[in-house]
Amino acid sequence: MSDKPAVTATVSTSEPIAHAPNLDDSSLYIHRELSQLQFNIRVLDQALDESTPLLERLKFLLIFSSNLDEFFEIRVAGLKRQITYNRLRIDADGIQPQQALADIADIVHQQVTRQYQILNEVLLPKLALENIRFIRRRFWTEPIQRWANEYFHAEVAPIITPIGLDPAHPFPLLVNKSLNFIVELEGVDAFGRNSGLAILPAPRSLPRLIRVPEEIGGPGVNYVFLSSMLHAHANDLFHGMKVKGCYQFRLTRNADLSFSAEDVTDLAHALRGELSTRQFGDAVRLEVADNCPEHLVDYLLTQFNLSETELYQVNGPVNLTRLFAITNLTSHPHLQFAPFVPSIPKALQKNTDIFAVVSKQDILLYHPYEAFTCVIDFLSQAAKDPNVLAIKQTLYRAGANSEIADALVEAARNGKEVTVVIELRARFDEEYNLALASRLQEAGAIVIYGMIGFKTHAKLALILRREEDSLVRYAHLGTGNYHAANALLYTDYSLLTSNKALCEDVSILFGQLIGMGKSVQMQKLIHAPFTLRKSLMDFIAREESNALAGKPAHIIIKINALTDAKIIKALYKASQVGVKIDLIVRGMCCLRPGIAGVSQTIQVRSIIGQQLEHSRVYYFLNHDADEEIYLASADLMERNLDKRIEACFQLENKKLVKRVKKELKLYLEDNTHAWLLQADGRYIQQQPAALEPVQHAQQTLLEQLSLFVADVSNPTQ
Repeated sequence: MSDKPAVTATVSTSEPIAHAPNLDDSSLYIHRELSQLQFNIRVLDQALDESTPLLERLKFLLIFSSNLDEFFEIRVAGLKRQITYNRLRIDADGIQPQQALADIADIVHQQVTRQYQILNEVLLPKLALENIRFIRRRFWTEPIQRWANEYFHAEVAPIITPIGLDPAHPFPLLVNKSLNFIVELEGVDAFGRNSGLAILPAPRSLPRLIRVPEEIGGPGVNYVFLSSMLHAHANDLFHGMKVKGCYQFRLTRNADLSFSAEDVTDLAHALRGELSTRQFGDAVRLEVADNCPEHLVDYLLTQFNLSETELYQVNGPVNLTRLFAITNLTSHPHLQFAPFVPSIPKALQKNTDIFAVVSKQDILLYHPYEAFTCVIDFLSQAAKDPNVLAIKQTLYRAGANSEIADALVEAARNGKEVTVVIELRARFDEEYNLALASRLQEAGAIVIYGMIGFKTHAKLALILRREEDSLVRYAHLGTGNYHAANALLYTDYSLLTSNKALCEDVSILFGQLIGMGKSVQMQKLIHAPFTLRKSLMDFIAREESNALAGKPAHIIIKINALTDAKIIKALYKASQVGVKIDLIVRGMCCLRPGIAGVSQTIQVRSIIGQQLEHSRVYYFLNHDADEEIYLASADLMERNLDKRIEACFQLENKKLVKRVKKELKLYLEDNTHAWLLQADGRYIQQQPAALEPVQHAQQTLLEQLSLFVADVSNPTQ
């Protein structure tokens, strides 16, 4: 890696700094893509955690693969594009894209080798001890061979289309991340061709893992890979030819979408056009079986215009993510995390009329420990309630089968005024969102596609209801998406409220998104791109001023990413005068903590566990008044603060403030699943000290908030 050495000047943390270090020094910043790689490595490390159930360990290893796919499709592709078009972007770390790509290649090659070692030497043997086996071809018994032969000719061969390579059959255009085989042949075919090469694309309709019937494979759960079947029967696909070798490979392409905002007259139409080309972007990575001969590897690299540094030779399947299919085996519950049931707040248990409850008190939910169904019910009741006149909603990700969408469709069909702001450019959810937009329009809803040049990332719903002689607004504000499946995996806060000023602000923001007009000063809501950056900078500066005045000063920020150089500088300045700063950053963090004279009062930790930490929380001690907690849809990235519509809101109920502060404290005390960022960019996992009690934040939250945690540690119970 090319990260530069840290500044080591020593200063007092309680007085103004006489000779402060230059905060523009590039050595004070970590490159964002290299930091993202460190997050992926932390995910891979979970596959070695023996306290985690075995199938969950396999799942973490597969998540590493999935994350790496997106990293190449978007991050690496973006760096390559900068170089190709000579539009170099050099961030505060000062690292050139060419150097970043070289560092990325070094790290990823090491980690991919390590990943397959963990799979082959640790996880697969342990799974075999649990009677879950992946039977390699050399271990096929005669009954398995007969069964595989019958299966291949009945289910696989009719779908496979081998492509011989010759001047009339050039190398095919292969789909992004598809499984393919390069086949080396000997002999002359019926037309006299003897090019010696063919490509065998594996149709996506075919399963990559095929379960062997128990009466044939023996007791337990046994699988063979589709690749093993194709290797075993390759000769059957090239009649009269001799197959000298058959080797799997997979190509990763640039999957980012880009179009000029100035040229767009219809965003949905432009996006549909881009989606049709996503599968065929420029090549960025080639994965090949490690037994593939060098001359065939060179041939493939030439076809895709890739270099050796972009080649990854792997000891196993090139498409590991297809193993996700076995991670939820119902036959092996003891190898998975214990299931839990999200709880419902007592106020909503006592009274199922959500509007009656929320009219009297704010309801704060922490998903997945508390039920996202409360948010769904909020909208479902509104759809049916004859007193509800209008619903306004933002949707960034909602999923293919969404109860939220069902409620909005029902509301529109019931004659209510339904307006939905759908962000069509939510990465990799674009097709779902286009389909959802069409469905809502067909039901009579007004659909807005957000703002050109600004992604709508705020999580907001507004309901207008007639009560007696007045109109009352109710709102939902969240830190995460309206995606029910994600709400079972991601930690996020939801607030249901009828606070008049806050709901009016939400109404104003919808007015900005749907209509036109100047930005309006709001009472409660802080929003990007207009007021969020300045407000956060002001809050940080206030803590800095308090520290300079000798008062206690403390900042806690829990987010997914910290890359914005201006925010980092503000935190450095606050640290220099003694502000205690605790950062809980799941993924990318470009700030270097623990540098004397710069960031010695800053600690950065990342929590990796059963749930994906996704909530965004901003805490400020604010010594001269009440401590403040803000919940937001925004991370501290340039795109969130300057190029997205984001919403941030303060918790004003002291009981809720106390609750969220207590939950933040759990993360700060975690000594089992917390990784501490070092000044050199490495992360070190925390371990309990001798006689120190074990602290596991996510487990504690499960026990305190969820309704029921099932014990499946003993499969006989």
